[in-house]
Amino acid sequence: MRSTPRWAAAELFVVDTNILVYATNRRAPEHDACLAELERWRRQTSPWYFTWGIVFEYLRVVTHPAVLDKPLHLDQAWTFIESLLASPGLELLVPTDRHASVVRELVREMPRLAGNLLHDAETAALMREHGVAVIVTHDADFSRFPFLELRDPLA
Repeated sequence: MRSTPRWAAAELFVVDTNILVYATNRRAPEHDACLAELERWRRQTSPWYFTWGIVFEYLRVVTHPAVLDKPLHLDQAWTFIESLLASPGLELLVPTDRHASVVRELVREMPRLAGNLLHDAETAALMREHGVAVIVTHDADFSRFPFLELRDPLA
């Protein structure tokens, strides 16, 4: 896994679902580190990113009683997301007219993608489409995408 502990403030990056989950799950040992990073990003004016897929995956995880001992109610989880969306630098990566061709390139380059990796592939495709190469994550599965650089705030 390619990872670097810190990154330049002006560097473009996507924050993955697991970092958001750790930041809101006070029982997770990763909570303090992820919350501190998220609070720092919330104050910055330079761009940082999510995708709608990351937002919905976060909502799915933190409201699921089989995943968390004390899941959030959907309105609590959405309030957290709304607070992040109000951050001065946060933007959402969304598909453009080029999205289908970028996904086609990805499918051709990585024909063995299947199952749960397809959610990560959606994030990777949006990142490629928008020229964002860095993902802040604790998920080693993103190392399968050779065009992405992983940054693990827990490393």
